[in-house]
Amino acid sequence: MPGKERHLIRTILRNFVDSITPNNRKPKLIGEDYYGTKYYEMQNAVNTSKQKPARYFEPVNKNDFEQNVPAEWEAWLRFRRKEPPTVEEVEANYKLQLLKKERAAQLEATYSEKKQLDVPAKDDEKSFPVYEEYKNFGKDYKVKY
Repeated sequence: MPGKERHLIRTILRNFVDSITPNNRKPKLIGEDYYGTKYYEMQNAVNTSKQKPARYFEPVNKNDFEQNVPAEWEAWLRFRRKEPPTVEEVEANYKLQLLKKERAAQLEATYSEKKQLDVPAKDDEKSFPVYEEYKNFGKDYKVKY
């Protein structure tokens, strides 16, 4: 027999034993956001066909299913970015978010004052047209059998 044999049965048995043995992969803590949520990444086992590692997070409140996740961390979780966000980047975006909320509140206050001043006086005028032919539409309708 020339060359090396394939040892197909040995390969099948090795893969089977590797699949049932517990793997001792530990998740790696990648970072934490300003809510206190921790983000982890776990590398794939050697014998898997997966190409991307598992990424997940643990919220502070385990029962909160409507967890707010910052956009930077969500992009990292969904593999839209390779590197996790830095603390400086998250902090700068958080300050920008607070600034936008503050300015939106100022605009709302400004425009609510204008709306109160611009309210037209109500006369018994209707703001939409009323047509005579549609005034009692369907009132005299009779079913024909």
